Amino acid sequence: MSSSPSAPGIDPIADAAPLSLCARAPHVPADRLVAEMVPPPRFDSVRFSTYIPDPNQPSQTEAVRVLDGFAGGLGGAHAVGGGKRGFFGFGRAKAPKIPAGPRGVYLDGGYGVGKTHLLASLWHATPAEPALKAFGTFVELTNLVGALGFQQTVQTLSGHRLLCIDEFELDDPGDTVLVSTLLGKLVDAGVALAATSNTLPGKLGEGRFAAADFLREIQGLSAHFHALRIDGEDYRHRGLPAAPAPFSEEQVTKAAYATAGASLDDFPHLLDHLAKVHPSRYGALTDGLKAVCLTDVRPVPDQSTALRLVVLADRLYDREVPVLAAGLPFDRLFSEEMLNGGYRKKYFRAISRLTALARDGKGLAAGD
Repeated sequence: MSSSPSAPGIDPIADAAPLSLCARAPHVPADRLVAEMVPPPRFDSVRFSTYIPDPNQPSQTEAVRVLDGFAGGLGGAHAVGGGKRGFFGFGRAKAPKIPAGPRGVYLDGGYGVGKTHLLASLWHATPAEPALKAFGTFVELTNLVGALGFQQTVQTLSGHRLLCIDEFELDDPGDTVLVSTLLGKLVDAGVALAATSNTLPGKLGEGRFAAADFLREIQGLSAHFHALRIDGEDYRHRGLPAAPAPFSEEQVTKAAYATAGASLDDFPHLLDHLAKVHPSRYGALTDGLKAVCLTDVRPVPDQSTALRLVVLADRLYDREVPVLAAGLPFDRLFSEEMLNGGYRKKYFRAISRLTALARDGKGLAAGD
């Protein structure tokens, strides 16, 4: 990968000049897409026991109880494949009957209540080898279909015990129909499902997303999902100090040169570059990064750019990459119109996650 050129007046302190996200254009082969359908690094070690329910929100404790029981119910032979990969069990003994009752759970709640933590905990708690469990975002799942084709994706996932889908995107009708059809095939094959979701356009009100909306959008699968409402405030800000103020451009540049594995990019140029890289590749875009340093942070100019930034923020957060920035604070990235629109939940989640990463990056500033 290319590195950023040395900044005028700055002597490199690390072994090499900072990397540049704008110099990266990763290609992600299909086999990597399948292999990476596991919880991201931030959620490698999470378990139900490490989820800390808010004592004022009994729905959080109840969600842990229900999900733990759901995971336990997924033990034993796969409903179709007998615990081995296969396509509808052809050539094997008659498959056991699929258990009665919902074969899926849907986590309904605002941003920052720990839905991804619980979804990853369910993946870890399900008694099956990792190759028989899949975990990915909606974007990653649709990209897998694009890379493998619909029928091959069905065949690849049909032998799984569980498929977890984080951030189910209900704002693209075409993709929703595609994935709903895919999930129908997988349910028929005996795969258990779990999902969290984003807000439909126009669905406002305290960051909530009604479970009925999710079930209506996947109407053919409604009977297979048990909806769990998880109330609470954003845990990333619960009892934590205020987010650090942005640093000067000189501080950010010095930190980038002083930190091995850091990237350094001008924020407007980075936003332009994101338009040239498919969002499904943003994870690969961050491969090997130890920190992201940004200069000239300013308001995001339009909604398409804002939605791409949301995906990048998610991938940085998943991979625990600290962020150090100069310019506007992250809570001023999105306009009032954006924050009051149909994608408000995504934007608030991005602000929340970038703020958490800014706390992580504070110690990188020169002189700390």
